Amino acid sequence: MPVASVFRAAPFRAGVRSPFLPESGVLALVAMLVVAGVAGAVPPLAVVALAGAAGSTLAGVRLSRLATGTDVPSGDGGRLARRRAARPRRAAALLHGAVVAAGLTAAVLPLASVSHRPAAALIGLVGTAALFAGGLSSLPRPPRPPWRVRLLRVLDAAPPGVWLVLVAWLLLPYAGAAPSVRLIAAVALSMLAVDALLVLTGAHRAGGGSRCRAGASAILFALVLLAVLPAAPAAGRVALLAVGPLVAGVLLVAAGMRRVVRSGPEPEARAARVWPLVVVPAVAVVLAVVHQLHAGLLLDHTSVLLALAAVPPLVARELVRGAAAPDPTRPTSAPPGPEPVTVEGRGPDGRAGLLRALAAGPDHGALLVVDLHLTELSGVALRDDVAAEAVRRARAVAADDEVFDLAGSGLAVVTGAGPMLAYALGSRLITELRRPYEVAGAVLRSRPSVGLAELAPGRPEDVLRQADLARRRAAQLGRERVEWYDAYLEEQLVRRLDLERELPGAVARGELDLVYQPVVDLADRSPVGTEALLRWRSPVLGTVFPAELLPVAEDLDMVGELGVWVLDRACRQLAHWSGGGRRLWMSINVTTRELTSPDFVPRTAAVLDAYGVGPDQLVVEVAEPRVGAELSTVVARLAGLRSMGIRTALDDFRAAHASLAQLRRLPIDLLKVGPESVVASGDPAGPLLDVVVTVADRLGLEVVAEGLESAHQVDGAQRAGCRYGQGFELARPATAERVEAYFEEFPSTSR
Repeated sequence: MPVASVFRAAPFRAGVRSPFLPESGVLALVAMLVVAGVAGAVPPLAVVALAGAAGSTLAGVRLSRLATGTDVPSGDGGRLARRRAARPRRAAALLHGAVVAAGLTAAVLPLASVSHRPAAALIGLVGTAALFAGGLSSLPRPPRPPWRVRLLRVLDAAPPGVWLVLVAWLLLPYAGAAPSVRLIAAVALSMLAVDALLVLTGAHRAGGGSRCRAGASAILFALVLLAVLPAAPAAGRVALLAVGPLVAGVLLVAAGMRRVVRSGPEPEARAARVWPLVVVPAVAVVLAVVHQLHAGLLLDHTSVLLALAAVPPLVARELVRGAAAPDPTRPTSAPPGPEPVTVEGRGPDGRAGLLRALAAGPDHGALLVVDLHLTELSGVALRDDVAAEAVRRARAVAADDEVFDLAGSGLAVVTGAGPMLAYALGSRLITELRRPYEVAGAVLRSRPSVGLAELAPGRPEDVLRQADLARRRAAQLGRERVEWYDAYLEEQLVRRLDLERELPGAVARGELDLVYQPVVDLADRSPVGTEALLRWRSPVLGTVFPAELLPVAEDLDMVGELGVWVLDRACRQLAHWSGGGRRLWMSINVTTRELTSPDFVPRTAAVLDAYGVGPDQLVVEVAEPRVGAELSTVVARLAGLRSMGIRTALDDFRAAHASLAQLRRLPIDLLKVGPESVVASGDPAGPLLDVVVTVADRLGLEVVAEGLESAHQVDGAQRAGCRYGQGFELARPATAERVEAYFEEFPSTSR
């Protein structure tokens, strides 16, 4: 076939061809055409025609080779094998015709007159849809799930579908179109978009048949858009929205058909991805409403009704999931009379029993993994007694669900309830399981954490792993809470594990660094001091900031080690700057745990003596939100520092009643106020900073306004009476060399 030679992949190296090079070339060409169309250099319909022709030509070549058998592995077989091989080839031929019809439809539109464009697009749409229907019906399909599962899938897809109908109703230019035609077009576009999302995120998304179906939906979406837009004279560049679905659809159909012919049956089902079906329509609705309001248009009655129409499917979905019938293999009521308590899935078979239940259970509902957090418990017998009691309580709460003891690590519950009811079940489990346990004459308390993961077709191990990750997140956030699994959660936990693995030894490897942010006098904008800010320059994780670093260091009990390094490096840098004749202060941040350690005050004095730095040049900052827990010890340590001449500061001051009440007790010299209290005069919240400055003056404190990121905030801080300021608007954090160069611009810093 001569045309095929045009799209043969150029070799990356001798004898090796890349199957992705032609697609990359087509996509690059399409991108340039779209840019030209947006810039007005090429008419929008011409861009659609050229892009559709390029994509359809490449996809047509791929499909024609599959239909004729020139791109299919050869093999021997009898009549039955030949019939099986002919079925995918027949599907490839029909899909080839559909792709060509779509490309021809896009190519004809610029040539047709304005009055005939809707008819031409509609004819092409009908023909393409008919060919797709024949081709997709010839492809192998995964087994159909039970009717109840299919109903739940429809209810899951209904709210996103309604939201996309609303988006199409608001955004597409339907000038001169009747409301009924406008609504029909919006519904058609929504159904095709939701179908593509369902297929690309479903359990069988990796299969060739699913890719073909998703590509067909995208192509039909583009053709429906083209059939509607030409009827509106002001459509203009909106037609460019059809380029992406059209080109991606034809390439996806070709790739999916190739996978069908070469790979055979559908691959094993995976866990469905839920978030795209929720996030994409929700974001689209928000953008559409914002665009409508920005254009000065109010929502009409149809828009309001469409927004409300998403509520009934949500309610129906929860009702259907909540009405799940209990497993008929389990008794619905206990037999009369006393019976010894047995724990389902007990001992080494607990996890295995749970995995079997997940594999044999429905593909809807949720898995709850519970950790009791009984840290003070010791002894195998005691652990067994507490586990048995916990399972009894869990079964009393989840009477219609399966409860499994995970042999010392907690328990698990498999429920058929929907997300809302599953979350409520987790909250009830926490309430019941945290009641005291009376074991062997002792009273033990628990702070359970619950992780939730939605059941979906796929490997049971993946569902259990997801629920356990959510459980770990709940424990990290303070326990006695329920957390759902999502992909972002997994990224956070993986990141946390990487931090815990790499942080030990970071000091010895020389990976820590300090940057310095100047503090300036707001009267003349000259620097009076700097704040040392810790950075971890990890070759594996990149730059890690204190907000992410310090919680990990506290869990690893490394805060003291990091604090020693920061104090030593900051004092050494301060001694270097002081040797040049500058009289500046250096602020260091300390945690409450570090400040309350018995050796903090003498260790700080020893470092100052070692570098010959005056005590009044060092400022020790402690964050105000963490002071309250150990107020008496913090007061004693701050007083010890001030007795040596070291200045102290209260960071992150919140101008609340409790903060103002304890301010008098703290022996501090500087008060650092955040940007939320820094406003210009005339603002309704303006007097707040004035009150803080007035109180500070009466207590003999200097106020530093930090986090100043605009001239508006700097002006507000200066008007309120703040003497010092710190923030990006005044000076950004930088390395010691850059800060030293900044100091050279202010001779007043030297004496």
